[in-house]
Amino acid sequence: MPVTKTNRHRTGSARIGLLVVAGAAAALGFFIFSGINGRVKAESSLQHATEQAAVASVTVVQPKQASPTEEVILPGATQPFVYSPVYARTNGYLVKWFHDIGARVKKGELLAVIDTPELDKQLEQARADLESAKSNLSLARTTAERWQGLVKTRSVSQQSTDQAVDTHNAMQSSVNSSAANVRRLEDLVSFEKVYAPFDGVITARNTDTGWLIDAGANSPGKELFQLAQTGTLRVFVAVPQVYSRAAQPGATATLTLDEFPNQTFRGKITRTSNAIDMASRTLNTEIDLDNPAGQLLPGAYVHVHLKLPTRARSLIIPSNTLLFRSEGLRVGVVRNGQAQLTPIAIGVDYGATVQVTSGLNQADQVIINPSDSLIDGAPVRITPQAPGATK
Repeated sequence: MPVTKTNRHRTGSARIGLLVVAGAAAALGFFIFSGINGRVKAESSLQHATEQAAVASVTVVQPKQASPTEEVILPGATQPFVYSPVYARTNGYLVKWFHDIGARVKKGELLAVIDTPELDKQLEQARADLESAKSNLSLARTTAERWQGLVKTRSVSQQSTDQAVDTHNAMQSSVNSSAANVRRLEDLVSFEKVYAPFDGVITARNTDTGWLIDAGANSPGKELFQLAQTGTLRVFVAVPQVYSRAAQPGATATLTLDEFPNQTFRGKITRTSNAIDMASRTLNTEIDLDNPAGQLLPGAYVHVHLKLPTRARSLIIPSNTLLFRSEGLRVGVVRNGQAQLTPIAIGVDYGATVQVTSGLNQADQVIINPSDSLIDGAPVRITPQAPGATK
């Protein structure tokens, strides 16, 4: 059939329609593909963001090498070599005291006098009872000797003689008892005068003229005086376990005080407890210090310098890196993108920083301000320190 102009127009229109339909389908497919691809990318981005949010961001610091330690400085306090409260041994009223606080007294020096009128009367009565017992003893002795002479001539019975001898023995025991009672009361009367038990300084006076005095040490604060022997002072210091080798009896220790900035005092380590305290991990050490002029006062705060037998190297880290756990002291160290809780041993606490004697290397990255919920193996991400953060 011959192709007419009308047939050619229809064929072109059909072709154009097919092209339009094909273009629309392609466009629809493109839009569908773009939507699915965008959703996949969004889900992937969300998952990545979630994973990143689950990783804790931490700041870290590297330990610093401390200078070689040749000595350790520890806090301590001076104590009197002998410190004793002085109590009364008898009841009465204080007549007079002779020394106030700060006075230096010698052993046997009179400190106070107590009036005991009831005790004095008891002593007079006891002495009278003793004299009466001695008179009865004399009569019993004469009777016993006479009866023993008469029994030989059978002038008296043996039973009467035995009774006289027993009466003599009983009177002898009565005299002994009365004499012991007199000596007891004489000792109590001698306690009317209170003497210093040793050379020292009176650090407290807890009585005054006219006060009623109770005998004994029934309750705190009842002592008349407190006496301290300050010619030699004791200094007790808690030496950390890591430095316990420096606390050797016989070794010399140097002491410094803030009130004597340019002066040092030398003492000697006399003894240690020979046991590490389980709670503080320290060794209780006593240092004796000669103080003949009384320049140092009891109770003064001192810095004790102990020489270490060998040079010990250690590291310094900030105090805000420490984790106090039930299993012991820990720090968080970043290794391979994870937090590792590492046990450490510390030496001296300087306040803002602490000395680490074992458990860390200088190249370790220690987490600053670790969370209490930080666990071993948790993923972490290191972020740069802000300006002014702890070095």
